[in-house]
Amino acid sequence: MSYAQLLAGISIFENLQTDELDQLSALLRSRRYARNEVIFHQGDVGTALYIVRKGQVAIRLSSDEGKEAILALLDRGDVFGELSLLDDEPRSTDAVARDEVDLLTLQREDFRRFLEERPHLAMKLLSALTRMVRRVTQLIHDATFLDARTRLVRVLLDLAEQQGKPGADGLVINQKLTQSELANLCGLTRESTNKWLRFYVREGLLSYEGGKITLVKPERLSQEAE
Repeated sequence: MSYAQLLAGISIFENLQTDELDQLSALLRSRRYARNEVIFHQGDVGTALYIVRKGQVAIRLSSDEGKEAILALLDRGDVFGELSLLDDEPRSTDAVARDEVDLLTLQREDFRRFLEERPHLAMKLLSALTRMVRRVTQLIHDATFLDARTRLVRVLLDLAEQQGKPGADGLVINQKLTQSELANLCGLTRESTNKWLRFYVREGLLSYEGGKITLVKPERLSQEAE
């Protein structure tokens, strides 16, 4: 089965020629994970790069006390796990299936060989890693300097920018999120997240039903984040 069409829509592979996409596709192997199944743990040896073909994956940090912080929620076409393949260090995060997930894997040696033969691809990968570092830096900044309501609004706006789709009542965030998951994304307690969700629902700026979030007035929320 060819995955060339999927690969062509991924930013780090989008400039590859048709024959190169076919060559890369031939190296990929499909793997499936059940809901809440761990794909890899922080500290594991990195042996493969992963591409989301179907489903959703959470990239998270966990403490010994059981606390969690979600760094990213990934959908179809997103790539993860590449960092450990480049620096030979253990995995720096956990990766967990949020629902049934179909992933494509590219093994370490195949990945490195493919990169060595295509220096321009290495530059695209560097750009992707730079964006990751900037995102983590922004998360640290927000957790350090912003109050709870502003952190929540910024996360909602970020999710809407990444995956928002116009709906009858406003901008709909594609992924359903529990309050605990949203709190982890914001670096807040569940109680604080619930408090400010209810506040913005009362203000008519968003709706939250069954984990589905709609930004009713995204322009007003943007003002709240300033």
